[in-house]
Amino acid sequence: MYQTNPPRSPKEVLPTMYDLPSEDAEEPGLPDYFHLLQPRLLDETFYPLNYSSDRIFTASDLNLYYDPRHTLWYKRPDWFAVLGVSRLYEERDLRFSYVTWQEGVHPFIVVELLSPGTEKEDLGQTLREIEQPPTKWQVYEQILRIPYYVLFDRYTYELRAFKLSGSRYDAIPLTNSRFEIPELGLGLGVWQGSYQEIDQPWLRWCDARGNWIPTPTEREAYHTEQERQRAEQERQRADQEAQRAEQERQKTERLIAQLRSLGVEPDLD
Repeated sequence: MYQTNPPRSPKEVLPTMYDLPSEDAEEPGLPDYFHLLQPRLLDETFYPLNYSSDRIFTASDLNLYYDPRHTLWYKRPDWFAVLGVSRLYEERDLRFSYVTWQEGVHPFIVVELLSPGTEKEDLGQTLREIEQPPTKWQVYEQILRIPYYVLFDRYTYELRAFKLSGSRYDAIPLTNSRFEIPELGLGLGVWQGSYQEIDQPWLRWCDARGNWIPTPTEREAYHTEQERQRAEQERQRADQEAQRAEQERQKTERLIAQLRSLGVEPDLD
């Protein structure tokens, strides 16, 4: 390739989303059920302040390409979020992958769901092999410099969180298995409850006051219950009105009977 002056942008000369695959054909198929449900719950409760839904991109198990010098190198986070970009590639297509040199914006937060096979790499406890791609920790901390890195153990339900401070990740102290992200106006923590009819600890977003953000299903159920309660209140009010009207009718009949017993014919007109 001939160099131009000025140099052409990476978006022009490097592979695009359409060129880079979304998965490795040699890897096994879909992840286990937990790896499907947990990212979905994160998606459904992720409502950062100051960003409209069409300027937030979240993904799970999607290839994240990070090095324009090695265009086939990628990591595949269990869940990540990018702020300030369209949900669609070039405002029109669903993404096959997330290519950082095409998008120009790096993820703001990455979540990895720990399992025995990935724990050491996710925790930055593995060394980079010669002529091999960097580890996840190196990519997230040193190359992409992702502000927040979160680890959630799917077996012990332990939460660990790290924030980029200078050139390295520092552990974030947790309070009641949760922590705040001031830039988002949100917190992230471990919630014990039933999601998709499965009761166990889950990683879930909460608001700045610590209230768990409801899922669309929960919001719908809440509004349905509100409507039911309003209808019940209306029915009770109608019953009370009918009861009062009946009491008035009976009172009037007793008065008429008393007047007639005294020889007085009441004027009912």
